[in-house]
Amino acid sequence: MRRSRTALLGAVGVTMSLVAASAGAANASPDAGDVTMVNVVKVEGIPWFNRMAVGVENFASRTGVHASQVGADDTSAQKQVQLIADLIPRRPTAITVVPNSVDALEDVLGQARAQGITVVSHEATGIRNADIDIEAFDNAAFGRQTMQSLAQCMEGQGEYVQFVGSVAMTTHMQWVDAAHDMQLAEFPGMTRIEGPVETANDEPTAYARATELLVKYPNLKGFQGAASTDVPGIARAVRDAGLQDRTCVMGTAVPSVASTFFADGSIDKIFFWDPAMAAEAQLQIALMLVQGEKIETGTDLNVPGYDSLTKLDGYDNVFVGNAALEADANTISQYQF
Repeated sequence: MRRSRTALLGAVGVTMSLVAASAGAANASPDAGDVTMVNVVKVEGIPWFNRMAVGVENFASRTGVHASQVGADDTSAQKQVQLIADLIPRRPTAITVVPNSVDALEDVLGQARAQGITVVSHEATGIRNADIDIEAFDNAAFGRQTMQSLAQCMEGQGEYVQFVGSVAMTTHMQWVDAAHDMQLAEFPGMTRIEGPVETANDEPTAYARATELLVKYPNLKGFQGAASTDVPGIARAVRDAGLQDRTCVMGTAVPSVASTFFADGSIDKIFFWDPAMAAEAQLQIALMLVQGEKIETGTDLNVPGYDSLTKLDGYDNVFVGNAALEADANTISQYQF
């Protein structure tokens, strides 16, 4: 009897050890090589997101994570929803996303999280179904920064217009709303014509709308573009109309695309961040989360511009970096992307 009891206790001990080992393996942080991530962008094939793809590739090379990028052929919110819906059955470890419409994506991202997929967003302040939203900077401050320069260029007087990819794009609207509020408060001699003009992140559309507005409003003096394709499209319209000397053109753009417009004043200044670094920041956050680490004030992602994150007041899941950049004719050559 004593031998049987001893054997039984030994067997129980072995079983408990095996269970503990199994539980430990289940709770262990996954190796980077076992992690798969997909970055879902607003639209495929434009310079901004081509640059973001470079960041995805660099992150994959640096960490060993299997990371890729996908995007639809236009900025349709429903196409982006479908891309994410198609990813869910594949069970990637994480989905990172730059939404065309935060509201449109909430449901499908909720489905992804319910399946245990980590979600990290960018340009999506206020999103509910993301573990973390990472912004390059405080978006309201970025909008005010643009307006300060536009007002200086316009000498605080005259008509201006604002372009956005879509009124559903959260960050675009945050920039132009903050800029407009600042203009009303501090530059009463300026007047915004119409409301934000939508361009679907399409340079030919921005060109066509700018051309129309320059004819419709002969005294139009200033442009603020939010989509990276807006400012080059506006600049071409201004150049074709021969209005470089009396028109101020500013906003977000890729330096390599904007650089050719600075020489003759078709563009006056651009405000931007590096999409490659934003991609790396998103993916690094996702990797930290799946490996059990926390994102908090002061977190260093080891990505330029994201070395000491700040939690954005009023939000549970939004953190910002310090990655804002700007360039004019004298400094544009510093940026090689």
